[in-house]
Formats: sequence, C-alpha cells, structure tokens
Amino acid sequence: LEVLVFRMNTELFLDILKIDSTTGREVQLADFLAERFHVGRCKVERFENPVNLLFSWGEPKVIFCTHLDTVPPYIAPTADGDEFRGRGTCDAKGQIFAMYEACLELDRRGYDDFGLLLLSGEETGSFGAKAFAGQCGKEYDTVIVGEPTDNCMASAAKGTKAFEVTFTGKACHSGYPENGLSAVEMFCDFMNALRSIVFPKDEVLGDTTFNVGKLVSDNPQNIVSDKLTCRVYFRTTFESDEMVCNVMRNMAGPQARLRFGRRTVQDGSDIISKDVAPWQKSMSVNALGGDSPTRFTVLEGFESKPVSFGSDAPQLKNFRRKILCGPGSILVAHRDEECVSLKDLETAVANYIKMFEQLI
Repeated sequence: LEVLVFRMNTELFLDILKIDSTTGREVQLADFLAERFHVGRCKVERFENPVNLLFSWGEPKVIFCTHLDTVPPYIAPTADGDEFRGRGTCDAKGQIFAMYEACLELDRRGYDDFGLLLLSGEETGSFGAKAFAGQCGKEYDTVIVGEPTDNCMASAAKGTKAFEVTFTGKACHSGYPENGLSAVEMFCDFMNALRSIVFPKDEVLGDTTFNVGKLVSDNPQNIVSDKLTCRVYFRTTFESDEMVCNVMRNMAGPQARLRFGRRTVQDGSDIISKDVAPWQKSMSVNALGGDSPTRFTVLEGFESKPVSFGSDAPQLKNFRRKILCGPGSILVAHRDEECVSLKDLETAVANYIKMFEQLI
C-alpha cells in the first residue's frame, strides 16, 4: 500500500472518542461531526428520527459508511504511544475517523462523487440504516461499510435471528416444590434441548451459534419461580438460516407461528420430537426479526475472509454493491479492552483510497 503523504489528525480522533455516543446518545456526536466535517467542497445533509448524516463531495457514486453509536458503557479514551483505547476506538469511531481522512485525501487528489454516511442505532437493530433509504429517496452504486475486520475485506457475514422466550410456571414455597411449577427448570430443559440440535456446518460461514441475553426471573430465593423471560440470539449461516426458525417454532409447540417480515415460518418439521414436552406447554416465543447471511463484493488485490458478526450492510437496500472492511479487531470490540493502533488506522485510510480508485 502506498505511503500516505499527510499526517493524520489524531487530536480529532481523540475529540470524537471523548463524546459519549452509546446507543440513544448519538445526537451530541452528530452535532459535533456535522460542524467539524463540513469543510471545503463538502456538503452535509442531516436527517432526523433517527439522526443520520451524509457528507457529499459532488454526487456520490461510492459512499463510505459506518455508525455513530457504540455499545455501553461509555469508556473514556486514552492514548499510549500509537495505540488508542476506549469505547468506540475500533467499533466504530475508528472507522468514522479513517473514512473521513480518506475522504479528505480523495478531495486533495481532485476526486469527486464520493460521500460519507454516518448512521444511528447499528448496535440495537440498525434502525438508522433501515430509515436511510426512505430519508434520502435515492439509489446509489456502492457502499463501503466500516466495521472491525482487521483491514480485510469480508467475503460473507453471518445472519442474525432473535427470539424473546417466556416460560410461565406456578409459584409456591420452595420447601415444597412439588406444589408448583418452576419456570427456571423449564428454561434449563429448553436449553438442554436447544444444545442438542445439530446444525449443519456451512462451508463458508462455519458453525451456527447462539447466545442468551436479558435473562430475568425475579423471584425471591425461597419461592419457586413462576416466570422467566430471556432472548435467544442466533448467528446463522447460509445452511441454517431457515432451519433456526423451524427449530424455534417447533420448540414453542405445534400451534406456534413465527413471523419475519412478510414470511411466516409455520411448516411442519422433524427437527425435534413431535411429542410436546412439559416445558413446551408453558413456553411462548416471539420472533423479533434479524438479517439473513450476506455475501459481499471483494475487490482484487485485497485480503478477504468471512466474518461472524452483523452490520448495517444488509439493511442498506438502496445500494447495488456492498463492501465490508475496516480497521481493528472484532475480538476487542464490545470489551473494556477495546483498542486500535495508529498503524491500523493508516492502513485503513490507504485501503479506502485504493478501493475508491479501483471502483471508479
């Protein structure tokens, strides 16, 4: 990669990192960037409800894109030599900074027709990306989405499917559990059944995985739990995306119907036993939606690999072609140890410039 002939404005990066933009708090960062990035020939468009920003040089055909929000909690930045630590350093304020620096260099080189799109709410459902097509009312050629991919182009990404699960039991004195029905025990039976499912291994995206979050059973320790709620969040592959829906439908019992957009998953399946277990009789499932696995454009001359995380890319439906690439490691994203190196940021800037020049 060519050596950049300018010095990156790391003070600007630190200023961006100092603003708490955890999901729901994007407005302050949007205000700062709308003023700070609006220089020279750059035109800025601000959209509301939710807040999204589009910076344009000419009429964009290629748009760099990442998100304004970060996961909580906010962690103030520190700089140690050439390494930056703190919330958002690699997910995704590092991408904001690197993409803006690339835009400035493209402007210096006399290029036109590119832009930088910054979206709200990626971490909690990509609601900014979902809104953007309606907000701008335009179709574009290519979007380059910034996420921590170790500066490799993502060849494909796993999909997501989320379910809200509720178990309803019967409370009683914990000294006499035979007089009640424990929602916690039903949850344990459900988890054992779910862990026994063998999902096919995908030749591109590998294994299907799931995680349980928002687990709540607020019963006193001496009372058998009468209710437990949780969310089950799947990372799906090309092989398992439909199967996951069928598994959850069948676990919820023969009458369950899970709805995703316009498609209702309700066909019969032998994925699990047709015999209804006791815990299934007191279980309800609400499908919360998700994205399907996605294949991305990979340009010649770049390293590539599949990734197991989601992004705004599937929801950016007004782009003909999608690329996913950015500085930093997903392995430190969402952690207290989140960090990114100056070298990674410099490589990202050079990568983004090279991508643009190759695309045009």
